[in-house]
Amino acid sequence: MASTPLSLLSLLLLLSFSLICAKPPTLHLHLTTDPTTTTTTDTLPTTFFEVTKPIKLPNTKPCSTHILQHDFAYTYGSPPVSTPYSPPSTSNCPSNTFSRIVLQWSATCKGRQFDRIFGVWLGGVELLRSCTAEPRATGIQWTVKKDITRYYSLLMTNQTLDVYLGNIVDTTYTGVYHVNLSFHFYPNKLSENGLNLGTLDNKWADLIIPISRNMPMNDGLWFEIENSTDVEVKEFRVPQNVYRAVLEVYVSFHENDEFWPTNVVNEYVLDNNLTGYPGNGPFREVVVSLDGGVIGAVWPFTVVYTGGVNPLLWRPITGIGSFDLPTYDIEITPFLGSILNGKTHEFGFSVTNALNVWYIDANLHVWLDEKSEKTTGKLLTQNISPLHVSLVSNYTGLNGTFVTKATRSIKSTGWVQSSHGKIVTETTQKFNYTNIMVMAENADSQIVNQIIEFNDSVYAKIPSSVVSKESLKTFSFYIHSDTEDKGNGSYAELADITLGFNEKKIGNSGSKSFTSVLENVQNGQGSMFVKGNLVVSGLGSTQQMYKYGDDEFCYFRDVSSSNYTIIYDKEGHTCSKSEKSGFSFVIGKHWPFPARDRHAI
Repeated sequence: MASTPLSLLSLLLLLSFSLICAKPPTLHLHLTTDPTTTTTTDTLPTTFFEVTKPIKLPNTKPCSTHILQHDFAYTYGSPPVSTPYSPPSTSNCPSNTFSRIVLQWSATCKGRQFDRIFGVWLGGVELLRSCTAEPRATGIQWTVKKDITRYYSLLMTNQTLDVYLGNIVDTTYTGVYHVNLSFHFYPNKLSENGLNLGTLDNKWADLIIPISRNMPMNDGLWFEIENSTDVEVKEFRVPQNVYRAVLEVYVSFHENDEFWPTNVVNEYVLDNNLTGYPGNGPFREVVVSLDGGVIGAVWPFTVVYTGGVNPLLWRPITGIGSFDLPTYDIEITPFLGSILNGKTHEFGFSVTNALNVWYIDANLHVWLDEKSEKTTGKLLTQNISPLHVSLVSNYTGLNGTFVTKATRSIKSTGWVQSSHGKIVTETTQKFNYTNIMVMAENADSQIVNQIIEFNDSVYAKIPSSVVSKESLKTFSFYIHSDTEDKGNGSYAELADITLGFNEKKIGNSGSKSFTSVLENVQNGQGSMFVKGNLVVSGLGSTQQMYKYGDDEFCYFRDVSSSNYTIIYDKEGHTCSKSEKSGFSFVIGKHWPFPARDRHAI
């Protein structure tokens, strides 16, 4: 389905954010030429990368399998590329157990092209949601490595692998994405500790059920949420001997909702009659239901794709999560009693205040009781606080201040009777949201400061022990953008942006414990001159500080770039005790915002 191009007025009011990684042919921004001097010797491709910690690998030689090679040219509106998949054979890999499995996506592109959203599915189970990098005349290359060990049971069976990357190639947009996909299996005997919460050992789910669209189709296997009233559902059935279940949710947002934190509230849109300007306010919530009843929610991190805000910001350092979009786990073990009857049930997905378009699907990870043909269970209690959203506004004409706040909590308790005994599980999700928005200079200037606190916990009481895990997340998004109309369909823009992803994980199981801390903050400053939908000239600089520490592993990286050039890059594997146990700095910007003089580029 083609989307409707925005008017120039809408584009200016949207702070010139490029609507990329969406369904073509939406209006996009990209460079006409590189704004840096290119010599005849500058022919090597540029390597793009997302800053993240290295995957902790065992000291064993991997058994590597090349899964797919494909050139994605004009693939928009075509079926996904499919290929048969089989687990490693004993002739190529003597071991039949693995402690780590890594997906490796490697790609190159040359010419002119937008960034595109893509997905990788195995047997309908999504393994990777990502965005391509935007090419340059001398070519680019990038690699994504993702730990996919949690899909262990699926990877040990014959399946069909599907990849969808909707690309358009014509006389103007010439970039073809040349892709290679491989799996690396690192031999080592898995831990056999039995009952767990997936935190303290390597015992993964026994079965993974896809909650995605069925083939055949001419798009990705994700569901498309088109507006705030749209609900997409998928029927499923679980074996009758399940004792634990976790729903892993994939989320990405596009078109009018690609920059949902910047969308103004409806009363502002209506009072000022801003035709084409997205409304519904800046708050979004992904709601997950089971047989029509709410079981959990996702308040997502605001991923900025590789052409967003100012394309020069993300060359070669890409935005947090842009190459490997985060997923969100919802523990549904308390609800097992209602789905262990052998009948078909439904998961549903909707997005509060959605404009368009959201791509959502999920993977249901289930653990089976090998000593029992049938488990039983019951939901004991469920307390869902109503979603509370408040708005305080003070505006005149096209200028004003808007403060949007939201809170929500979901708590569920249930038991499952299995050969392990009676397992009582309590799950809690707590959410807090604040978005402060300032519109000035007749809507040519906008400041947004958004903070999301997204915490969830699982507490399971087993006859022999107590198992618990907790995740405390803080997502920050800040942008200050000024736009100036230059006439003849052109404009100049200044933009400062800050992205922050903090997460602390705590796990306990009997005498075992686990703690990890992630601090990831990214700052960018950019200017550009745009004519039509082409960035004629500009500048983009990015700085990022990444810190991770757990009980056994530490990693940090401090890196900065400007227009394809790395200014400095420091990394290491040491961190202080405080960095392992708690956040050492606060990310994001705070009210009041500093004033800044506007000037032409």
